[in-house]
Amino acid sequence: MADESISGNLKDLSLNRNGDVSKKSHLVVCFGEMLIDFIPTLAGVSLAEAPAFEKAPGGAPANVAVCISKLGGSSAFIGKVGDDEFGRMLADILKQNNVDNSGMRFDHDARTALAFITLTAEGEREFVFFRNPSADMLLRESELDVDLIKKATIFHYGSISLIDEPCRSAHLAAMDIAKRSGSILSYDPNLRLPLWPSEDAARSGIMSVWNLADIIKISEDEISFLTGSDDPNDDEVVLKRLFHSNLKLLLVTEGSAGCRYYTKKFKGRVNSIKVKAVDTTGAGDAFTGGVLKCLASDASLYQDEKRLKEAIFFANVCAALTVTGRGGIPSLPTQDAVQRTLAEVTA
Repeated sequence: MADESISGNLKDLSLNRNGDVSKKSHLVVCFGEMLIDFIPTLAGVSLAEAPAFEKAPGGAPANVAVCISKLGGSSAFIGKVGDDEFGRMLADILKQNNVDNSGMRFDHDARTALAFITLTAEGEREFVFFRNPSADMLLRESELDVDLIKKATIFHYGSISLIDEPCRSAHLAAMDIAKRSGSILSYDPNLRLPLWPSEDAARSGIMSVWNLADIIKISEDEISFLTGSDDPNDDEVVLKRLFHSNLKLLLVTEGSAGCRYYTKKFKGRVNSIKVKAVDTTGAGDAFTGGVLKCLASDASLYQDEKRLKEAIFFANVCAALTVTGRGGIPSLPTQDAVQRTLAEVTA
């Protein structure tokens, strides 16, 4: 159930600060990987035991871009896919979801990345990736759509694009362009250990851009991995090890329990709603998309705790609705679906 302090104004989250319906908010540009997830048709079995798989478009930054668009915001995606049927399909899916895909590039020599995902009975995931190398790893700085990056109110990215060259250099260049253009930098580390050469490489790679971000979204497992702490719920660990002087907002997702938030002025937590989880793929991206959609049209959101809590509850509902379906992009909720749920839980 929503906190009473949150529930009163939740229905206003689709409005801009002038009270007009915001059909197209300021642009959020998402940078990184887009790929095909293969989801087993039967949960609770190994990859070898799975009788069949369903293909679903995915990739965290692309998921966020689609989520923002489905919530009525404005988004674009920058990344590279193979010049193959999967790559063209992914570009079309972005277009169908009203995401600007003009920053996508197609590699003639490398394939679109694939990921096979095993699901536990509770919908939790394990990944096996096929990228040796995949096209997303091969995006070059010279291929960046500089004009598109400069238009970003928010520039969002993960850490997978930091693993290999030449994409790492392209990623760093894109961040620099966005920062110089006045964009808010949003970072979701999105830890995928099997993709990194080692745990130490993952820690150093993820932390190499940590202090440049204005907003960071992180999970409890990622806190434990990055800090070496056994207690990701310890505020002192979070504030001393992960909160930096340039950071405006740190969000710690807690799965079905909700989210903790930290700013320079205040900290707290916001509950989520109870749902039956089918597949947790894309839940964190739906949460991120919900927050960024709100922030893009209200850049001072993190300075007002009441409005911030409303936005976080909105994002929690986005994540909760996503886990009730299978796959990432196919399960992302629309603005109407979120508003219907908000009306039900705040009635």
